[in-house]
Amino acid sequence: MANQRDVIIACDFKCADETIQFLDRLTRIRDEVISCDNYRIGTGRPFVKIGMELFYAEGPEMIKLLKKRGHKIFLDLKLHDIPNTVKKSMQVIGGYGVDMVNVHAAGGVRMMQAAKEGLMLGAARFADKPKLIAVTQLTSTDEETLHKELLIDRPMNEVVRQYALNAREAGLDGVVCSAFEAAEIHEVCGADFLTVTPGIRFVENTNDDQKRVMTPAQAKLAGSDYIVVGRPITAADRPIDAYTRCKEEFL
Repeated sequence: MANQRDVIIACDFKCADETIQFLDRLTRIRDEVISCDNYRIGTGRPFVKIGMELFYAEGPEMIKLLKKRGHKIFLDLKLHDIPNTVKKSMQVIGGYGVDMVNVHAAGGVRMMQAAKEGLMLGAARFADKPKLIAVTQLTSTDEETLHKELLIDRPMNEVVRQYALNAREAGLDGVVCSAFEAAEIHEVCGADFLTVTPGIRFVENTNDDQKRVMTPAQAKLAGSDYIVVGRPITAADRPIDAYTRCKEEFL
């Protein structure tokens, strides 16, 4: 069975105030905060991504705040360290009540297995367990960078495919990849193996620091399960219109 698609908004802001101002602007209303000890409650609000900048600035309180407001959260910290360190870190993260979190697949199968073990220990009190996915190659990495700087002599699609197979072997739920690789990953790892794809732009947008990009409509055709969209929504004059357009093109 294929996965249900969704749009994840990358809230790459420097502080909580900027994030909440954007989300209030996006929804056009200030909603009553939901008080609940279990921060995994949801009310149909946009799925959001918290990256390194915002998490390092605000810490776990940012997660609690967004959970109280009813948002699903993808915590994008891309852990990459020795297995024991990653396991202990993931155990802490598991207690936050996030819905999705990631590691770098380059850490290897043992590291990813340790990440899954730690995450499940930390999330034991939650009925719905967080999804754990692995970054294959950053969408800012192109073939030239892969070969000349990282000294990986295999083609990009082969590297991404192998990293995805390693993630599946480790028991992960899916990978972060370019939409260009989504179909092949589903082919080798199965339809239920998640493909979460950043590098999404509208046709009129510039690519910025992204190299391998697609539009929401193209990502849908390519087989992406989730698209992660930042600046095309967060920097838009009318974010609600941009978000709605993403949903209409992708879902």
